Amino acid sequence: MNSRERFLEVMRFNPEVRTLKWEFGFWGKNIKQWYREGLPKKYGTNLPTTLTTVNASVYTTAWTHTWRRQRTYLEKFYGEREQEIEIPDGIAVWGGALYWPSQGFPLALDVMDYFGFDQSTAMVPVEQLFHPHFEPIILEETENDLVYLDIDGVKRHFQKKEGVIPSACEWPIKDWATWTEIKEQRLRLDRIGERFPKDWAWWIKEYRQRGYPLAVGGYPCGFFGTLVHLIGYENVFYLYYDQPDLVHDILGHLTSLWIAIWEQILGDVQVDCAHIWEDMSSTMGTMISPQHFSTFMAPCYRRITDFLRSKGVDIVLVDTDGNIERLIPQFLEVGVTGMYPMETSAGMDVVKLRQQYPRFQMMGGVPKYDMALGPARIEEFLAPVNALLKHGGYVPTGDHCISPGVSWEQFKYYRHRLNEIIDANGSR
Repeated sequence: MNSRERFLEVMRFNPEVRTLKWEFGFWGKNIKQWYREGLPKKYGTNLPTTLTTVNASVYTTAWTHTWRRQRTYLEKFYGEREQEIEIPDGIAVWGGALYWPSQGFPLALDVMDYFGFDQSTAMVPVEQLFHPHFEPIILEETENDLVYLDIDGVKRHFQKKEGVIPSACEWPIKDWATWTEIKEQRLRLDRIGERFPKDWAWWIKEYRQRGYPLAVGGYPCGFFGTLVHLIGYENVFYLYYDQPDLVHDILGHLTSLWIAIWEQILGDVQVDCAHIWEDMSSTMGTMISPQHFSTFMAPCYRRITDFLRSKGVDIVLVDTDGNIERLIPQFLEVGVTGMYPMETSAGMDVVKLRQQYPRFQMMGGVPKYDMALGPARIEEFLAPVNALLKHGGYVPTGDHCISPGVSWEQFKYYRHRLNEIIDANGSR
């Protein structure tokens, strides 16, 4: 079976089909350490450098700014056109379970190849947020700091030495005036075709013969996630109380926009799932109450999931870190079918959740930190995976990006054992 066929069967709870061999991701520091400790370098880890969509290219300006300057210097003075540049320690490197491309992050191709991973889900190369983009501008720069305007209009601070994901320090939506301007200029409901790549005909041909899952949505498309991405967490919490009409207008318009875009995509190709990014939980629980979910998010989710089901897309996965347990019943009520990465460090128990919600699709649930404790602990936390796989609807992966404290030998032991368990469950 190819990756697409396998994904669909697993998400349909077919226990005869072995689950997918994926990981959520790693940190750049992991990958560099593992190369030193014995990971064979066959493909390398290359950063995407071309700005395409907000989904694929947000943060790209930060990741590649120093690299671009170095490349220009090399080309001008030494005539070198290609050089491998060390990836930042704090960049995420995807391992197959999350769609790609996403956020300017690379794929861990050598890890995926070494362990025989299945092909990753692809995200359509269609602009699903701002069109036109904001123009990236470098605002301030020192030896260690970069302050810049990103393609989504967010002002960000990037710490070069630490190399961690840039932090937002100013957001494009502040009030009704800024929202109205952005809505009229960059979130129009007409001229949807301009959001598609010029070579869309090539992509249609590619997708019609693909062997991997295809998705719409993704980061930063969500009904809490997009708000905090463009307004800021603290500001959103105030808006829920001070200007609920503004929040409703933003979410209602985004819902209409995504339906219009997806309508056109689905007229050309069949996609397999939708990914909705929320990141609305912490280790202590959800950031909003069930009441706020019902008031602000539920109506939008119902519109989206009703539309998707009418087009034959019946897999809707929500990406949120932390402990989301108390909102799972409400997510299921509005048509969401699964979640990831199910962080055990935040109290998410995939065995318990399978008992409570037999048809709830899950990815993740393997404690990433505990891999560093060695074989005995690895065997212990992998034991429940065997039982979960017998029911289908589950892709076991680390419960977020693997900790840099995990050595190559420890990860190899864990991943080889997990692959053995996966291969023992499912005859196809």
